[in-house]
Amino acid sequence: MAENNQQLQIELKPEVAEGTYSNLAILTHSSSEFVADFVQMMPGMQKAQVRSRIIMAPEHAKRLLMALQDNVQKYEKQFGPIRLTQVQQSNEGKTIAPFTIKQGEA
Repeated sequence: MAENNQQLQIELKPEVAEGTYSNLAILTHSSSEFVADFVQMMPGMQKAQVRSRIIMAPEHAKRLLMALQDNVQKYEKQFGPIRLTQVQQSNEGKTIAPFTIKQGEA
């Protein structure tokens, strides 16, 4: 069997390379997809802005989870433990953010 030695080429456009700041992620799922909304919350502001939405298959979500776990472990090995200053947990979901979240209208 012949080996496939092709490398994937990825283009990173300048406007995407700048990145998007987010200090809150809201995750939801159905039987066929995971949705990650990346939100920017600002203290004192009544509304938070969804800056980006990523939709992926469950298999890709699990690969992302494993990649994040691997990278957090590498980060903590190099720089020390990441400390969470505030963790808010509820039955409606889990949020880790340095802000108090008030219920709003959608």
